Order: sequence, then C-alpha cells, then structure tokens
Amino acid sequence: MSSIKALIIEDEPLIAEDIRDCLSNMDYQPVDVAYSKEQAFRFLEKYDLDIVLLDINLGSKTDGIEIAKVINEKYKIPFIYLTSYSDKATLEMAKLTHPWGYLVKPFQEHNLFTSLEIALFNYSRSIKPTNWAIEIINKNLRSNLTQKEFEILTALYEGKTNKQLAEDNFVSVNTVKTHLKNIFEKLEVNTRTAAISKLHELNKN
Repeated sequence: MSSIKALIIEDEPLIAEDIRDCLSNMDYQPVDVAYSKEQAFRFLEKYDLDIVLLDINLGSKTDGIEIAKVINEKYKIPFIYLTSYSDKATLEMAKLTHPWGYLVKPFQEHNLFTSLEIALFNYSRSIKPTNWAIEIINKNLRSNLTQKEFEILTALYEGKTNKQLAEDNFVSVNTVKTHLKNIFEKLEVNTRTAAISKLHELNKN
C-alpha cells in the first residue's frame, strides 16, 4: 500500500516485463500491465496509482496520446512516455499532453529510475501548499499527524522510495511503511499522489 504504485501501458510483452522487473528492482510497485487502450482505461479506473508509464504507440496507433489526455482530464496523476519514437511530429503531439517525462527506448534502468524520481518530484512541487506547516494541516484533519509523520510527509515531496525515506530518516523500511499507512489513513487516501493532492485541496480551505 505504501510503495509507489505504477501502471505500465505497453503493447510489447517482453518490453513490458522488462519494465516491470526494473520497477520492482527500484522499490516501486508495478500494479499491472495494460497491453491496449481498452485495458489501460479499465486499469486506470480499477487502481489507485501514483504514476503511469505510457507507450505512445500501441499497435500501429498513437493511442498513448489519447490515454494521456484522459489521465490529465480525469485522474490528474503524473505520467511518463516510454517510446521508440523521437521524431518531431511525435514530440509535438506528446508535448501538448504535458507529460512529466519522455524516455526513448531502449533505455537503461538507471535512466528510468531518474526519470521517475524527477517526474514525481516535479509533480509534487507543482502542487505543494504555500502554507506548509503541521499546524495548518492538522486543523483540517480529524486525527492529527505526529511530528515524525509530518517529516515523512514532507519527504514525499522529493519523490523518494520507501528505501530512500528509510535511509534519510535512519529507520527501517517497515517503519516507513507504518508511518505512511498512518498518514494515508489520516488523510483518507490510498496513494502518495493522492496524499499530495489532498494536501493541496486542504490548503485551499
């Protein structure tokens, strides 16, 4: 529940499994793989997600562009394009959907990790509340955050994995998971991205 949840949308099974393995190695949680536009829409509706890895061309069509538009309009979560295409026409179409990253295949695992972390960091920063203080957050919650939970929550804005959060706070990964579980319950959300969005909304009240 507390890991970074990612959906893979990729029509080539071997590439999809390679991406799934990369995510698992990087302490992300690949919740599923969608091999078509129809599957993608079902999984977007089914799962609570933090980020989407999206192929532009599914089959012979640029279905990824259409999926990206729906993600922006309905789900408002960050996504990264993973594609074999870097021509000007494709780039121009992709830019109009405001992706949080664009990675050309084939790519190395460390490039994927860097793209994901930067995407999550930039997304989080883009909607971080102006008035960022534990007192302001707690006045809008039924159950108050502890100081340590607030510190972990603050660190989420860096787009870090559970392992990175554990190292930064000198605690175990299980302790980080416990803190995140408590934070999510108090914010009444299921994902990191949802927690960040919820705080943005609370700050408006």
